[in-house]
Amino acid sequence: MSVYLSSQKVIKDWIDYNDHMNVSYYLLMFDKYGADTLNNIFKMGEESAKTTKKSTMIVESHITYNQELQLNDEVDINCVYFDHDKKRLQYKMEMIHKEKKFLASTIEILALYVDLNERKVAEFEEEKIKIMDDFINKNNSKFNSESLKFSSKLKK
Repeated sequence: MSVYLSSQKVIKDWIDYNDHMNVSYYLLMFDKYGADTLNNIFKMGEESAKTTKKSTMIVESHITYNQELQLNDEVDINCVYFDHDKKRLQYKMEMIHKEKKFLASTIEILALYVDLNERKVAEFEEEKIKIMDDFINKNNSKFNSESLKFSSKLKK
């Protein structure tokens, strides 16, 4: 089970000399079509960075490349796990081939909430904690906590 975030098609610019999607674009897809979507849900994305000067910054990631993608393949980006503490987000996403249903890639992220004025880690406001906790409560049955790398880094 998972939580659908978005879909994206592999474009020509992302194809390398091996005739498949270059590894750097897996990260781009997870960032632009997964992490940005989560940040918007939690009100910590671009709008927050511009208006409140608070946003998230990724400090660690672990990515797997499970099966290659080729030109015009379309994938779904899904959230398979999410948790947080007072200052950190931990989440894992998967990339699933839309037609053939194979697992193309996964990424696990540890991100910090940052005050951009001071360029220092900050604690989440109560409003954001409530949004994240509501997301967890609504989707907890869809999450899979197996094989996570960063759970020990959350300070609960």
